[in-house]
Amino acid sequence: MTIDPAYLLGLPPRITHHNLTRRDTILYALGVGAGHDPDDRSELPFVYEDGLQALPTMPVVLAYPGFWQKEPSYGIDWKRLLHGEQSVTLHAPLPVEGELRGETTIDMIVDKGADKGALLYASRRIYDNANLLLATVRQVSFLRGDGGCGGPGGQPIPPHPIPERPCDATATMQTRPEQALLYRLSGDYNPLHLDPAVAAEAGLPRPILHGLCTFGVAGRAVLKLLCGNDSSRLKRLDCRFTAPTFPGDAIRVSVWREGPGRAAFQADVPGRNVLALNNGYVEFEEN
Repeated sequence: MTIDPAYLLGLPPRITHHNLTRRDTILYALGVGAGHDPDDRSELPFVYEDGLQALPTMPVVLAYPGFWQKEPSYGIDWKRLLHGEQSVTLHAPLPVEGELRGETTIDMIVDKGADKGALLYASRRIYDNANLLLATVRQVSFLRGDGGCGGPGGQPIPPHPIPERPCDATATMQTRPEQALLYRLSGDYNPLHLDPAVAAEAGLPRPILHGLCTFGVAGRAVLKLLCGNDSSRLKRLDCRFTAPTFPGDAIRVSVWREGPGRAAFQADVPGRNVLALNNGYVEFEEN
């Protein structure tokens, strides 16, 4: 049994609502490591209610529809699904509290062949209670068990290339041993990130960090290196997931400036010689 692309592409938007609180905003920031250095005052606005700001990667948890791909009605072989790519585009300043609405749609399915799986492109548009579009969150899922499904065709969107020259700047972000325990409180309760027995069943030596937590940690580094920790200046962040990270890893983020308001980035774990995020792309406002 494989997925039915025509059925999935014809589904109406999946609507989710989120009563965002200031506590949620602070908890997300803590979950991606903000405030790790008590002497770094530049991150206080993300964890302190006095002048609180939302991190620009926070839309990944706003009006979150949960692991919808697991629901039988979609027909997806969810046990063989991998989170391949992630993108956040900011259209307006993010609130730190308020009523939000998410509209999730399946935008494209690319069949790579019966033995090669399929790519599912989905997006979530997040609105405030005045119907202002705040952010668009895009995700690519690699459906390893759903190749040969057919459908309208289409080509995969090519990843952003990394320049073949030394990077312009780096920042190393230390994660905590309990980082995944903090991050899961923003809504992703997959026991793969908590239970050693579940991790072992998946062939992992121990629980891994959520991919979107690594994305958020990298976002903090990009925000620091390119935007002076001014969250209003970061407008877009894309990446491809290439390897898992573990709670306690030090994650090094390297950036390459590519022109006014544009940059590429990667994130690696020097202690294990692992490239965790690749083909990163950033749009930002120059100071």
